[in-house]
Amino acid sequence: LPLLLKATLLRLASGSYHPFYNGFYYNHMMNDNDDGQDKVDYFNGAKLVVETSQDPVYSYNGANVTLPCHYRYEPDTGPKRKIRIKWSKLRDDYTKEQDVMVAIGKTYMAFGDFKGRAHLLQGSRHEASLVISDVRLKDDGKYRCEVIDGLEDESDVVDLRLQGIVFPYQPPRGQYRLNFHEAERVCQDQGAILANFNQLFQAWSEGLDWCNAGWLADGTVQYPIRLPRKPCGGVHLAPGIRSYGPRHRHLHRFDAFCFSSALKGEVFYLDRLPGMTLEEAKQSCQDAGAEIARVGQLYSAWKFLGLDRCNAGWLADGSVRYPIVTPRPNCGPAEPGVRSFGFPSKGRFGVFCYRER
Repeated sequence: LPLLLKATLLRLASGSYHPFYNGFYYNHMMNDNDDGQDKVDYFNGAKLVVETSQDPVYSYNGANVTLPCHYRYEPDTGPKRKIRIKWSKLRDDYTKEQDVMVAIGKTYMAFGDFKGRAHLLQGSRHEASLVISDVRLKDDGKYRCEVIDGLEDESDVVDLRLQGIVFPYQPPRGQYRLNFHEAERVCQDQGAILANFNQLFQAWSEGLDWCNAGWLADGTVQYPIRLPRKPCGGVHLAPGIRSYGPRHRHLHRFDAFCFSSALKGEVFYLDRLPGMTLEEAKQSCQDAGAEIARVGQLYSAWKFLGLDRCNAGWLADGSVRYPIVTPRPNCGPAEPGVRSFGFPSKGRFGVFCYRER
């Protein structure tokens, strides 16, 4: 890009640059009736309006998604100058923004993790929709579409939600052993990320009931209860999400709630008599052109691909689990779910493998 244009885009992305137009400014004046309400005199006689989807946009890991955004003028006075478009990703509390992309005309610049994955869809007049390719787990969240025309600067927010599954996780060494940063790492090791509150709430509404407290992505510690009981906040509290609030990210230790989405590949089961050790299981997956599956991959295969197997198998973290879609005798409880045998130090089992398509 020309040096001047690059400088303009970078200043625009910082949020601190508000361009002037031919020296004209907005005039904030009182109404003639002096009723105390401000009105804005637009220098071009038209009001800029920006609109995005009021409903969440749903997608999944590895997909391509379009976040709709359109703008218009009231009244529409015909062709305008080249406008500037800026997309940002917001935190849930709107206190911080991550630059995604800025554009002037047909020239655009994407930032950070969105480089090579984000561009504008400008298929029609007054469209400023954002296309994100190869959606990733951490793309879940709120996005601001901002349109800047001279002194006019209007924006609206659209919510991108990934279809996925939340699962509780504790490491081999036992319950409540993870600080916040360790919880982030163990979720990543299992092909997942720390869940946010909206994801945990959705999982609770779908039936998740778990009495152990776990970290969420915002540094709070919470747990979902469907059936109130004494060890889980008491029998007199209504069902819901119990919260310990924000905890010290280094000193306090809990479990983790991880979030995983749909898979790009497949999970399959291997076995041989008389079963395998963990190291033998890893080698069997490699011999099959795959790798030993991670916990998040097994949960995703169970939820999205209907994986149902009443045979216990090793996973990459050293745990032994099996997924049940249709409960039946000798396959655990009467509800669907992923059953766990914990982290056995001895024993021979089958193995769940994962292979990219």
